[in-house]
Amino acid sequence: MDDSTILNVMNLTCAFHTEDGVIKAVDDVSFELKKSKTLGVVGESGCGKSVTALSIMRLLPQPAGFIQSGQVIFDGQDMVSSPHEAMYKVRGRKISMIFQEPMTALNPVYKIGRQISEIFAIHFGKIDGKERYDRSVDLLQKVGIPDPDKRMNEYPHQISGGMRQRVMIAMAIACEPEILIADEPTTALDVTIQAQILDLIQKLQSETGMSVIFITHDLGVIAEISDDVLVMYAGRVAETGSVSDIFKHPAHPYTKGLLKSIPRLDNKSKTQLPVISGMVPSLKDLPEGCRFYNRCPDARKKCKKMPHLEKIGENHMAACHFIVKSLL
Repeated sequence: MDDSTILNVMNLTCAFHTEDGVIKAVDDVSFELKKSKTLGVVGESGCGKSVTALSIMRLLPQPAGFIQSGQVIFDGQDMVSSPHEAMYKVRGRKISMIFQEPMTALNPVYKIGRQISEIFAIHFGKIDGKERYDRSVDLLQKVGIPDPDKRMNEYPHQISGGMRQRVMIAMAIACEPEILIADEPTTALDVTIQAQILDLIQKLQSETGMSVIFITHDLGVIAEISDDVLVMYAGRVAETGSVSDIFKHPAHPYTKGLLKSIPRLDNKSKTQLPVISGMVPSLKDLPEGCRFYNRCPDARKKCKKMPHLEKIGENHMAACHFIVKSLL
């Protein structure tokens, strides 16, 4: 891992115990996160994006979920094999996460102020109650919540969805983490609020120099905020590269399908958008070989053998037999 890399995920495989046996939700995923950069993780629902993020934090639901193999190297240590006590010092303090649904992530029976100040009590136990309160108010002001003193005494259900998401961001940046993982932080928000949340994350990143893993299914968002992109499909990495590589020179048929499905201003009005036919396969009933085989317009007999990520550019990799051949 070079000096520009802050997080290195290597051959990560995560699984769940189910009634149908052990099922892999993430299979042999590898990627790097650069310092002060944003990695966009994109793919349809069920592709393993959130499970990958939870695995980095060692927050897979227990006892069903577990990391089967692989390494997550941060600050010179493998967090997969680190004791739980060591993870307490990492979560929130060095790596923070904005969860997908703030209404379920926030405790409904505690006021906003208590939930934020609790972070300072855990990680900075020596500071007194007034200082915790003042820091919490400053945080709410920093993330653009009006009248922060009033919000401190309100419950999550008393504020809007956009404000709840801002509270989640405030809690995530309270300790000025080195890495922020944002798991679809703009889901279910209207377009104006989405833009405000994205601007806020970018502003905080420029001020603190933190690295960001931004998980979404929206390629428009990826194009706007990401430096590098990881395209996932059915638990595996389909393609990875710079945002320029992915949008200007997409290699994998799945990436091409996602890009074609984005509405464009030059599309003729009232014409149907291209779609990728079919659905992401169930994890207990995956196709033989390439996971995209049953939906791929270019599928051939050789696709029944699993492709592996291969280099097709300086920092561009794809997992497809035929594209790799054509570009090398």
